Amino acid sequence: MQSQIKSPVLDEKEAERRHRILTASPLKILLQISAPLVFYHTLGQIFQLIDTLIAANMSAGVISTVSFIAQIESMLTAVGSGLALAGSILISRSYGAGDFEKTRSQISTLFFTAIFLGGGILALAIPFAYPFLKLLRMPDDLIGAGTFYFMLDITAIIFQFINSIYFTTQKSRGNTKIIMWCNILVLAVKTLGNIFAIRMLDSGLLDLHSAMMLLPAATILAHLIVTVIAVISLTKKSNPFRISIRASSFKWTFYRPLTALGLPVFLEKFIFSFGKVIVNSMCASMGSIVVGALGVSNRLGGLSTNPMSGVQEGEASLISQNLGNQNVKRALSIFYRSLAVNFTFALIFFTLTGIFKESIIGLFAKGNAFFASEIDKIYTYERLDALLISINASVMGLLYGFGKTKIAMVLDLIRLFIYRIPSLWLMMTFTNLGTTAVGIAMLISNGLCGITAGIVAICFIHRMKYNSRL
Repeated sequence: MQSQIKSPVLDEKEAERRHRILTASPLKILLQISAPLVFYHTLGQIFQLIDTLIAANMSAGVISTVSFIAQIESMLTAVGSGLALAGSILISRSYGAGDFEKTRSQISTLFFTAIFLGGGILALAIPFAYPFLKLLRMPDDLIGAGTFYFMLDITAIIFQFINSIYFTTQKSRGNTKIIMWCNILVLAVKTLGNIFAIRMLDSGLLDLHSAMMLLPAATILAHLIVTVIAVISLTKKSNPFRISIRASSFKWTFYRPLTALGLPVFLEKFIFSFGKVIVNSMCASMGSIVVGALGVSNRLGGLSTNPMSGVQEGEASLISQNLGNQNVKRALSIFYRSLAVNFTFALIFFTLTGIFKESIIGLFAKGNAFFASEIDKIYTYERLDALLISINASVMGLLYGFGKTKIAMVLDLIRLFIYRIPSLWLMMTFTNLGTTAVGIAMLISNGLCGITAGIVAICFIHRMKYNSRL
């Protein structure tokens, strides 16, 4: 059936972009491809901080509910993340190798697979929302409103899955600007919806419970709008890689490498997010306020780490494309540039967040001295690991680009289950540090993971260079 489909032909603009990806200066092309992603991730973190501020205006309990469920959502969306990253690696390699018919088939198959998986998760998660949250030990004072909040919030997952595949197809072709604009649209719609919620609460038109439910409703609307854009783009005739059932290949020859690459990513993100839920549950024993303080601290930490995620994504895509073109040396040179860029980002944001730390914390505490103190006890330590985390970000991009997703999975699991949870448990059990123990555990786990990632990168590159001489 696939042989009856006309082979895709690149237009002049697409062909020129592919040529630059494979031949231009590594630093220049890394910055060009990553810049829109960095801008999006940076702006995204700012918008998330605004969302958290809006939740803070409602109550500290709302922050704690949102923070707890955010980790559960990440745990469930790990399926889409694994699918998208594995698909990105396969599509990038086919695109770099110039096999455009295979590229189109992979895009179509991924799209319909994402719909099936997203629908399956919704069918399981929504009916069992309350027992699921109870099993994960959501605090009793949060679970009542949290159940309905979770059911609404998770409804957006089907749209997120479709959008992630759309972004994957664009990233694999080096077209990152559209990803930036679509995500800016998501952030803008979500933020406007959240502002509307707080206005309704302040005016007395809605009570706290009803206003809180407008937050996930805004998320659904935002992702739905982008899904409409994605479907239009992926099905229009001018798109050389337009999706169709006929172009799809629901065969083991496609799903085998997809599973081999995607399953470790899914397990990494799922188990890591599940581990964060465990950390939240441990923190809940100190009070729900501590859960909220940890959530705020994580948001603040993202000011330095989120831009690096954009560089990491661009790095992984470029490495995959150049490996598809059989250029290992160029792929490694992109990693070195990524490492330098991410370290610079970390240094800048580490400095800025240090200077303005007290002012930023004050915005979230809203005059609540106890809440401000709890945030400060965690973030004072968490921010110290920014430079080492920059190493981890680039090494992850290197491993993803080379398809070494199992190694990446092991690194994240070590960070959580060897470095973070045991250190937090030890300090909670054998010291009287209280909330400060949470911040120290974050510093220990993130810092040691950065060091471990650096050692892994040195060994991996040495092996690659040794093998290339054989």
